[in-house]
Amino acid sequence: MSQKVGLELLGLAPCYHMVTVFADLPVAAKWQQALDGTLHPAEILEDFPATVDWPGSFYYKELMEAFPDAKVLLSDRDGEAWARSMRETIYESIYGEGLVGLMARARRLVDPDWDVCSRMLEGMWERSGLMNGPGTTNEHMAAACERYNAEVKAYVPADRLLVWKPQDGFEPLCAFLELPVPDAPFPRVNDSAAFGDMVINASIDAIQRSRA
Repeated sequence: MSQKVGLELLGLAPCYHMVTVFADLPVAAKWQQALDGTLHPAEILEDFPATVDWPGSFYYKELMEAFPDAKVLLSDRDGEAWARSMRETIYESIYGEGLVGLMARARRLVDPDWDVCSRMLEGMWERSGLMNGPGTTNEHMAAACERYNAEVKAYVPADRLLVWKPQDGFEPLCAFLELPVPDAPFPRVNDSAAFGDMVINASIDAIQRSRA
């Protein structure tokens, strides 16, 4: 989310992010079509100057081909730290037994669009190798993250790739994108704390609508 906000501050707005799907759940069906191979992801993203996070990043190779002038930003996170974050957020919402996971699965029973979105995410994460179902361990996710980072570095030509993290600030990012540096620090957004609240609140709203 920090990357989304930062890129939008640079004028690359709207920047596509998983929250874009959450705000318009019927679009999850299009991402499922992309996963099935019947729709190119570029058709979904053609009006967006940038994308970060899933589902767009899952298709970075296809998007590089569709947009040959586009540049690739790799947020090179430590595998263990990334695994801990995923355990608290995405894994919990799909497979977890805590309040977030239970509420998310209850919503699937009453909200068909959320069910499609959840199935699409399960498929993407498992197909990427970053997760392998409800038995996924932190060790598996950490190792898979390191493999993914190495794959991106090997696949993307050096002149199209910036390996970067939000702590590096705007300067290297703006140099890479050939954009002026804003007179502001790079934004920091607490994803994990907000994510659980968002899932729980949206699930309660969906269940209440269903009961009404």
